[in-house]
Amino acid sequence: MRNDITRRDAIGLGLSVAAFAATGAAAQAPSNIRVADVAAPSLPIEKGASLRMLRPVRFVQPDEDVFRANAKRFTDTTGVEVKVDFVGWEDINQQTAVTANSGAGPDIIIGFQDAPHIYVDKLIELSDVAEYLGKRYGGWLFLADKYGKRAKSNNWIGLPFGASGGPLVYRKSVLKQIGYDRVPDDHAGVLDVCRKLQKVGKPAGFALGNAVGDGNGFAQWLLWSHNAALLDADGNLIINSKETVAALKYLKELYPTFIAGTPSWNDVSNNRAYSSEEIALTSNGISLYFALKKDPATAAIAEDSEHQFSPKGLAATYPMGGLTLNAMVFNHSPYPNAAKAFLQFMLEKEQYEPWLNANSGYWAQPLAAYADAAVWSGDPKVAIFKDTMKNEYWDGYKGPISTATGAIRADYVLVQMCASVATDAATPEQAAAEAERRAKRYFRR
Repeated sequence: MRNDITRRDAIGLGLSVAAFAATGAAAQAPSNIRVADVAAPSLPIEKGASLRMLRPVRFVQPDEDVFRANAKRFTDTTGVEVKVDFVGWEDINQQTAVTANSGAGPDIIIGFQDAPHIYVDKLIELSDVAEYLGKRYGGWLFLADKYGKRAKSNNWIGLPFGASGGPLVYRKSVLKQIGYDRVPDDHAGVLDVCRKLQKVGKPAGFALGNAVGDGNGFAQWLLWSHNAALLDADGNLIINSKETVAALKYLKELYPTFIAGTPSWNDVSNNRAYSSEEIALTSNGISLYFALKKDPATAAIAEDSEHQFSPKGLAATYPMGGLTLNAMVFNHSPYPNAAKAFLQFMLEKEQYEPWLNANSGYWAQPLAAYADAAVWSGDPKVAIFKDTMKNEYWDGYKGPISTATGAIRADYVLVQMCASVATDAATPEQAAAEAERRAKRYFRR
C-alpha cells in the first residue's frame, strides 16, 4: 500500500474513459478547464489508513455512479479504502448530529449548507486544501466562500462540492393558456398567475413541509423577496419585523391557490406532482427536467417545461441561494491527512469535471474554472443553473453564519413559521414572534 500522495498523483490521475463509461454516463468532451500550476499541500497519508464517508443520496443516478468510480480511483492510487454511504436528505442532519455528539462514526460527512458551522468544534481545519484548490482553479465562488469559511475569519472548516439551484419550473403551454409567457417578477403578478392556474385546474405547488431543499428554499424566497431576513449584518435577530409580517400576509393570499397538501411535502413531493401533471408551476433543481426528458412517457412534459429565476419581488437582485454540498472532516478521525487528500483528489479536474458533467447541471461548481465544463454548453435549459454559487443569499442572511443559524435551519424554524400561517394555526404577527422566540434559544446556547 502507498502511504503518500504526490502532486503528480493528485492532479494527473483522472477518471479514465473506460472507468467513466462504466458508470453509464456519456463520454466526456475534451476539457476546457484552465488550471494554474500551484504546489499542492503535503499530506503524508497515515499508515493503515481507511476512510468512511457519508453523503446525501443522489437525485440523478450518475451523481452516485461517477462519485463511486472516483472514490475507487483514489483507493487504486493510494491504497486507502474508502467506504461511501448515501443517505436520505432528511436523515443527513440527524446522522451528522449523532456523529458529532458521539465522537465516532464517519471520518468525512458531506452535509448541507452551514453544517460545518454547527459542529465547528468537532472538525479539523481544511485551509491548506481549500487555499490550494482556490489558487489552482480560479478562486472559490461566493456561496462556497461563505459556507466554507468560519465566520469573520479566513479559516476553512468545510469544502463545498457544489450547489443545486431551485429556480421556477413551469409548463409553457399552461402559462400561455392563462395569458402569460413567463412568471412576472412582482408579487402581484405571481399571485395572479397562481390564481389563474388554479382556475384552469393546473395549480402551483411549493413545499411548506420540513423539506431540506424545497421547504427551506420557498420560505427563504418568500422572506428575501419582501426584503425580510433572519439577521442584520451585525448578527442581530430581525426576523420579527414588518417585512416578515408583510411576507406572511402575502402567503395568506398565495397559499389558497396551491394544490392541497403542501404543508406535508418533502423534497420529492413536488417532483411527483409536476410529473403527474397535477401542477404546472413549482421550484426545483434540474433533476426534475432530466427525469421527465429521459422517460418517453413524460418527454413531452420536459419539452413543454421552462426554467426562470425566482421572482425578485421587492429585492434588488434575484433572491436565490443554492442548496450547497459541504464536506467536513471530523477530528475523531485517526486519518486526517488521508481524509484531506481524498477531498482534494475528488475536487481535482480529472475527477471533478466528469462528476460535474455527469450531474447534467444538478450540482453547480464551487470553483470558478469549472464554469467552462462541457455541461454548461449543451442543453440550453441547463444554462440557468451554471452560476448558482454566485448567488449572494445564504442561510442566516444578512448576518454571519454560526452554530445558531445552522441550527435554526436544521430545525426548520422559518419553514414552520410559514406553514403555521398558511394553515391558519397562527396569525402573521404571532408566527413572526414565535420564530423570533425559537431563534433566540439557539443564540443563547
